[in-house]
Amino acid sequence: MRRYSTAAGTRYPLGATPTPDGINFCIFSKHATEVQLLLYRNYRARSPFQIIKLDPEINRSFFFWHIFVNRLKPGIAYAWRLDGPRDIEQGHRFDPRIEVLDPWAKQVSSMLWDRPRAVTDPLAPRIRGIVPEDTPFDWEGDSIIEIPPEQSIIYEMHVGGFTKDPSSGVREPGTFLGLIEKIPHLQELGITHVELLPTMAFDEQDVPENVRKLGLKNFWGYSPHSFYALHPGYLKNPHSPSCRNEFKAMVKALHQAGIGVILDVVFNHTCEGGADGPVINFKGVGNNAFYHLDPEDQSRYLDFTGCGNTIKCNHPLVAFFIISCLEYWVKEFHVDGFRFDLASVLARGEDTRPMFHAPVIWSLEFSTRLEKTSLIAEAWDAAGLYQVGAFPGYRWQEWNGKYRDVMRRFVRGDKDLLGEAATRLTGSSDLYGSSGRAPFSSINFITCHDGFTLKDLVSYEQKHNEANGEENRDGANENFSCNYGVEGETDDPDIRAIRMRQAKNFMTILLLSQGVPMLLSGDEFLRTQLGNNNTWCQDNELGWISWQIDEEGWEMLNFCKKMISFRKRHPSLQRRHFLTGKPNGKNGLRIPDITWHGRRLYRPEWGDPDLRLLAFTLAGTSPDEEHIHGIINMNPEEEFLLDLPELPGPGRWFRVIDTSMKPPEEILAEDQREPISGWSYTIPPRTVAVLEWM
Repeated sequence: MRRYSTAAGTRYPLGATPTPDGINFCIFSKHATEVQLLLYRNYRARSPFQIIKLDPEINRSFFFWHIFVNRLKPGIAYAWRLDGPRDIEQGHRFDPRIEVLDPWAKQVSSMLWDRPRAVTDPLAPRIRGIVPEDTPFDWEGDSIIEIPPEQSIIYEMHVGGFTKDPSSGVREPGTFLGLIEKIPHLQELGITHVELLPTMAFDEQDVPENVRKLGLKNFWGYSPHSFYALHPGYLKNPHSPSCRNEFKAMVKALHQAGIGVILDVVFNHTCEGGADGPVINFKGVGNNAFYHLDPEDQSRYLDFTGCGNTIKCNHPLVAFFIISCLEYWVKEFHVDGFRFDLASVLARGEDTRPMFHAPVIWSLEFSTRLEKTSLIAEAWDAAGLYQVGAFPGYRWQEWNGKYRDVMRRFVRGDKDLLGEAATRLTGSSDLYGSSGRAPFSSINFITCHDGFTLKDLVSYEQKHNEANGEENRDGANENFSCNYGVEGETDDPDIRAIRMRQAKNFMTILLLSQGVPMLLSGDEFLRTQLGNNNTWCQDNELGWISWQIDEEGWEMLNFCKKMISFRKRHPSLQRRHFLTGKPNGKNGLRIPDITWHGRRLYRPEWGDPDLRLLAFTLAGTSPDEEHIHGIINMNPEEEFLLDLPELPGPGRWFRVIDTSMKPPEEILAEDQREPISGWSYTIPPRTVAVLEWM
């Protein structure tokens, strides 16, 4: 190939930026003393066709190294080599033999990547950046989906696992394009947002050796290396100049269906691991700026994530990197929000201590580019920094792990939980009320990717992760689950019936709760992982969703659709402010916004540790909305005959939901509601019932 002439270039923007006259390359490295740019004909080429040595007098501004390559066209692959201090104990890992991936690369290829070899061989081929073409894409006026947070219903899903099973029947399984074909299912279900497990480029080879020997790989994607680039494995044509349009097409199609897109992002660690991990990008550019290192010996990485390293999020350069990256995803790809994995790492200062005024967190909060997006924190890390209810920031929402644990225990039948279950049901005011936040600050969930599926939660008491190659040591040991008599699959009709009822109870309580409900994909038709609660490495039938839905699955799917529809038509379940127990004057009857009951009307029995009964009357938010009376009986054996309140004005109670009944009676459509005869209701054990005042 021809050799290209060069010019000085500019320090902004970072990364590789095509122009009509060539391509500007820029990388940040404070301590580098010599920098080379390597150009490859394409992603498969073994050797560069041109190596350009940068002159610090011409090609360096402050700590930015930059160069402009005249007439160079997009589509070429590139890498960097950097030399500098080699004092590992001072945090420097420069090695001029290693090809370093551009941290700002917007398209990458792992075609030649061999992680085990890269750990020991500095000359091993690496992951490379590709200069993408700015190919036209017609957004047709698309913009961010502006759904009020209190009206959101989130559906957590894995892009690959959603359609990779042959039963999905899609033309492009395991890809962004394949997901498009399943949008009708999402519409029929009624969710408002999909929350996608990591879609930024990650290292599928980042697994322990014992897992690698089983032929398994990193499936979930919590092992990132390139935060500006799409994961090639989810693209039909990962090396095409227009491959990024596949993701844009998915976002546009979801938006056209009224569904927002939230990305699960991993700014707490990278796949470079600890001292024994490979140099990919950040280690070779600015190791001691990007990672938390042991101040006594900077050859050691501080690990607050359980993954070998921890990103130093509040270093000025790193904070700039994170904020710019997220703004790029909103501007370029129109995404609607972000869920931050192990988000408490973002609150750690450069000295690792928690900061309430963490610069990166508040900069994200105040970013005008992100002002209409969701910011959701998994408000803990692997080193014990648990910030549920105390995560810095005002508009941040949180995965409410306390909601999950309390509701699992309450539905299982554990005692002495009435008060906390009621608090979680009404939006966790104890966590969010005093700081001026709202019920929608709480992302409520029963299950997520990390743990049992809903079916397994009611089918297994122990995890069964032997297939992961870790001798069942991985995954959470305490799941607050119950198998109701038999571990795993059974043909016993009584056990199957109680499991189905409990699954419906979980779904009903979730969708009756104030806050934002989040469902795990596949739970709507009772998908199983056979008791594996940590399928992070199972890129196979165990980790994929099977679309061969059995009779029980169809029953659950119908129930979920109706339950979501019920929530949507009740603004009283989607409140922006916490319930007070006082009349608000807006419902036309001046009755309290919520009234609690026990075995007798208006007499909640908060102090009875053995009672597992919650009953409440929830006022409508306007004269046009029906009031709701909910009864949750999680006693394993005892049923109750309960009086019903008589509300002011004309009306009577109609049954809408009773999870003890068989379909289709267990949940009735709006035009099928059944009037209650008299002023009492019998609630069987392990049952949720909901009545409407009409």
